[in-house]
Amino acid sequence: MNLQTVIFIGRSGAGKGTQSNHLNTFLGEQSKEVPVLYIETGAYFRKYAQEVGYTWDRARAFGETGKRQPEFLAIWMWAKALIDNVRDKEHIIVDGMPRSLDEAKILDTAISFYERNNPTVVFLNVSRTWAEDRLRGRGRPDDVKADVVARRLSWYDEDVAPAVEYYRNNPAYRFLEVNGEQTPEEVFNDILGGLELI
Repeated sequence: MNLQTVIFIGRSGAGKGTQSNHLNTFLGEQSKEVPVLYIETGAYFRKYAQEVGYTWDRARAFGETGKRQPEFLAIWMWAKALIDNVRDKEHIIVDGMPRSLDEAKILDTAISFYERNNPTVVFLNVSRTWAEDRLRGRGRPDDVKADVVARRLSWYDEDVAPAVEYYRNNPAYRFLEVNGEQTPEEVFNDILGGLELI
């Protein structure tokens, strides 16, 4: 199996965490000799939000009100994860980043630096209404307030959507658009098919 570099992108609630987790498990089972580096930015934010200090107090306030974390903080987190964990000859799965066009262009430099060939962007395409229903249904503390959910969904349209279009039109990436409004099993089958893993 070729080394996979897969970036999951889409609205909050689109199922990025579920599908990237499935792929993490699948790759771990199918190529046991090749490690998988799985970077979930949401988990990193939740982890660091427990830290003490002014920066993390600010980050918690951003999260509680549905504001998008600033680029410098997001980039620091995933760059640190890469620097600390990339070993060479592993699959890399990235969930929940980039969250803006600027961040996408910085991620380009990491992809190039680590000489990751033929990276794939998996865009889980769901409507805003579908994402909103799913966010409210999953029960996380940051998903229950209507104004917080609305703010998070709005910054997708303002900030993440330009990054999606950047990848769609970038020949350096394989762009895989998947209908996220299917069952999780159907979505995952479409992802595996698009990655030519089945």
